[in-house]
Amino acid sequence: MKKLLLLAVTAFTLTSAIAQNQDSIWFVNNYTKVNQYIPMRDGVRLYTSIYIPKDTSSAHPFLMTRTPYSVRPYGDNEFPAIWATYKMKLARLGYIFVFQDVRGRYMSEGVFMDVRPFNKNKKGKEIDEASDTYDTVDWLVKNVKNNNGKLAVTGTSYPGFYSTEAALSEHPALVAASPQAPVTDWFMGDDFHHKGVFFVMDGFSFYPRFGTPHPVPSTTYTSGFSFKSDDNYDAYLKTGALKNFAKLMGDSIPFWHEMYQHPNYDEWWQARDARRGLYDVKPAMLWVGGLFDAEDVYGAWNTFKATEAQSPQTNNKIVMGPWYHGQWSREGSFHGNVRFGENTSQYFQDSIEIPFFNHHLLGTPDPNLSKATIFFTGENNWHRFDAWPPKNVEEVNLYLEENGKLSLGVAPKSTSGYDQYVSDPKHPVPYAEGVHFRRTREYMSDDQRFASRRPDVLTYETDILKEDITLAGPVFADLMTSISTTDADFVVKLIDVFPDDFRYPENWLGDGKNYPMGGYQMLVRAEIMRGKFRNSFEHPEPFVPGQVAEVKWELPDVAHTFKKGHRIMIQVQSSWFPLADMNPQKFVDIYKADDSDFQEATIRIHRNATNASKIILPVLKK
Repeated sequence: MKKLLLLAVTAFTLTSAIAQNQDSIWFVNNYTKVNQYIPMRDGVRLYTSIYIPKDTSSAHPFLMTRTPYSVRPYGDNEFPAIWATYKMKLARLGYIFVFQDVRGRYMSEGVFMDVRPFNKNKKGKEIDEASDTYDTVDWLVKNVKNNNGKLAVTGTSYPGFYSTEAALSEHPALVAASPQAPVTDWFMGDDFHHKGVFFVMDGFSFYPRFGTPHPVPSTTYTSGFSFKSDDNYDAYLKTGALKNFAKLMGDSIPFWHEMYQHPNYDEWWQARDARRGLYDVKPAMLWVGGLFDAEDVYGAWNTFKATEAQSPQTNNKIVMGPWYHGQWSREGSFHGNVRFGENTSQYFQDSIEIPFFNHHLLGTPDPNLSKATIFFTGENNWHRFDAWPPKNVEEVNLYLEENGKLSLGVAPKSTSGYDQYVSDPKHPVPYAEGVHFRRTREYMSDDQRFASRRPDVLTYETDILKEDITLAGPVFADLMTSISTTDADFVVKLIDVFPDDFRYPENWLGDGKNYPMGGYQMLVRAEIMRGKFRNSFEHPEPFVPGQVAEVKWELPDVAHTFKKGHRIMIQVQSSWFPLADMNPQKFVDIYKADDSDFQEATIRIHRNATNASKIILPVLKK
């Protein structure tokens, strides 16, 4: 059997290689590459690579991506491997592909600014990313022969942010946009911070390279900083306070130090919230994101919702699948140890994204996409809704009880009671099990049994469920807490506990590691909250030691079914390291804190009739 399987895999690999080689030959023979500097209204020129079909028998639409990550390859006769992706289906239809280095990046002129704020009232030669898009689109439709006057823009992650801004350009040729996992708000939920908590591991692994200034165009960037370690937990713990990371960063990267000057959600951060411009949006919008996207799980949900509220006339759609960052363009049958029973990415590509572009750019029949097309894990099915969150959702309180119990809808009757743990900055709770250096993308659905065995993690669970419970929308953590110090962080995890005898069907594609799934504690959603922001992100407040305070915050949306026979688990802890920076557990500006400021804190989570801690679940009613 193993020999037959090996032969089958080998045959499939050879067939795929031959097909890709044939596609690459076809693409190179049927496309012309043009490298062009396109002038902006202020005189700055942006480097743009344009791949144009040689076929002149019909007019062709544009599909554009604006990126800070390079449009390489830069050679006149070098081509990106579009033939190795599903975008080859668009090439066969004659799309013109456009890739542009954004202002100040790689081969483009000008000064780069991170998440450049949208300027609604631009005058004269004032610029933002929307105006750079307008000027680019205008040049393309006027100068590229045999185009049909229609353009769509797309991009994932940071290019997703540029796709959001492009949608605000108001150029009549830009008829559709698909921001995918778009960077949206670097203080509230994407990449750099979650609810004001600095995601130091992602930030420091990314920015020493990305943030290097380039006063003149260049095809290369620096290699960044290396800890020369295989253990991120150990390396980040030894580095200590955030001011030590600033020293390692050096003085050449302005944004890192600007960020340190804005520890609260002030106007500097608010101006960099991409939702602020989402009014009167003209193009048809297709927001795309992943339920398990470690970088940008926040962006797609919240830009979609902002457009719904602020621009109700917009043709506005969202798709969320069970994906890591960008997995919708790769194999989508599993995430880490969790399997879905189908290639969810291929469904998205063939049934949603390609029909969306073809309809708006080529005039093919309307695919009649639902307002929200969402994959629900647990039950492993796609659902379609005419609103998100769905209209038939009821908020149900999940109360923390004594003896590690959870109660659905029934508040505690006891007049006293709490659980407590000691949060020690010298021994923070790791965000994932095992030794590794690069932040894993699998932690978003990882087994949480390693955490439930720690004394500084409180664990609560329901009885075995007698019927399915489906959640659709944002989850809220509402903790009643008292602490021994003046500040602390709080992490709440929503977990699906599998039956002890659980096994996936053998024919469901997985990662090949055959992790034991019996009793698996699948992380469905987790989020951290910095306690001092409990009443205001603009104006933090210290805790009064020993005094009960409410800490309530929103977790990113959930689309998950807890199946009959499973359990719902909640974990509460005060560190998530080194994913999130350590709180000194003292009310200070954490960016300026010294190593000596860090101290232990005793954390009490109250669970009684007077102070009832609960998790508010969005239960989908059938």
